[in-house]
Amino acid sequence: MTKFHLGWFMNFIPPEWDTDDSSPDVAAWANGDFYVDMARSMERAGFDLIMIEDTVMVADAYGGTMEGSLKHCQFAPKHDPLPLAVKLAAKTSRLGVVATLSTSFYPPYLLARACSTVDSIAGGRFGWNIVSSAEDRAAQNFGMDALPAHDERYNVAQEYFDVVNQLWDSWERDAVVMDRETHTYADFAKVHTIDFEGKYFKSRGPLNTIPSPQHRPAFLQAGASPKGRQFAAGAADAIVASMNGLAAMKEYRDDVRARAAAAGRDPDDIKLLFTAGPVIAPTKAEAEAKLERILGHPSYVEKQLVGIASNTEIDFSRFDLDEPLPRELTTNGEQSSLQRFMEGDDSGTAYTLRELTMLRARRGLDLVGTPQEVARKMADVMEEVGGDGFLITKPGWNLSRSYITDICDGLIPELQRLGVVRTQYGKSTLRETLREF
Repeated sequence: MTKFHLGWFMNFIPPEWDTDDSSPDVAAWANGDFYVDMARSMERAGFDLIMIEDTVMVADAYGGTMEGSLKHCQFAPKHDPLPLAVKLAAKTSRLGVVATLSTSFYPPYLLARACSTVDSIAGGRFGWNIVSSAEDRAAQNFGMDALPAHDERYNVAQEYFDVVNQLWDSWERDAVVMDRETHTYADFAKVHTIDFEGKYFKSRGPLNTIPSPQHRPAFLQAGASPKGRQFAAGAADAIVASMNGLAAMKEYRDDVRARAAAAGRDPDDIKLLFTAGPVIAPTKAEAEAKLERILGHPSYVEKQLVGIASNTEIDFSRFDLDEPLPRELTTNGEQSSLQRFMEGDDSGTAYTLRELTMLRARRGLDLVGTPQEVARKMADVMEEVGGDGFLITKPGWNLSRSYITDICDGLIPELQRLGVVRTQYGKSTLRETLREF
């Protein structure tokens, strides 16, 4: 059977706090210890990486007010992923740690320097999730009125990617000589200015950090539009992919691999990691009941709508919950998020807004059942799609210790028994781990 990779897509936000699965220490989440425990559980289970998502705003798209965001912990509070990545790396030894950093807001030199530093602290296990950001409210926190149009953001991101890579290359790998006889720490002939001047960015260089173990971090990216797919195919070591159903998953993987080959890359160097939200219980009926409890929570519908409104900057409070959602909606925000939300299922039915919200937790793969059932389904999906793995994301709600246990101590051992995921680490850096199979 096809062997595949595993990661976890999460946020530095409060864990589940208003349900029976709440942890006693949930109020202290901001010190990062909850996520240290999570990362250690993941490392014990053999995950490739933990990926910390990010946005930099308090959203007010839903209803034109910040109430929904703050009430439901959607987009706020959300703490900076980079310090947490450092803490997780320091408290683990093999797990890859990925932080989301935006090309729209970080100056290239600052990002290149920070990533190099963290990769050194992590011993080569750090990754950068490359995003261009999609929210005008975030742009307004950085002195802009609005973000550029969708395709233009990718043009900026491509030049940004070029300049940071030149900065990482500004030190040759053997520039540090520590020659005691000549009292020379670094050979100046092997450290170079880059003198970059493009349409959007200008940087003299060089970095003032030594080369990190990977020389540059591992690159993750999520691109579903044609522009996004092209960028990911040329840049990413792993791609965050959210597709509804097997046909869409296979089409996306085949398309990205073809684009990578056309760009002169080995397609096997890019791993497609598909988001998945398994729901695990001792029996199928108990797993279904667990999912129904999530969907039936009094806050569920509004919380989901606040989230999708914040992603797309469309105010879904304008629409009747029990009327079909208009199909002509457009956005300069996350276009792929809007498209997935509005797809419904394959029946062609015009769904109401409430129904679309409920379908959001069920669309795509049916990963609800016992550990054995879900593990077999995941293995079958990878066999049919061709690879390369999954990014776990909890359906409908924030993380809880019980859900982490369900995955790390329930599902993963079954996947290991099937021989489809790793039982031990064989490489030292994140990029090597992703390319191990």
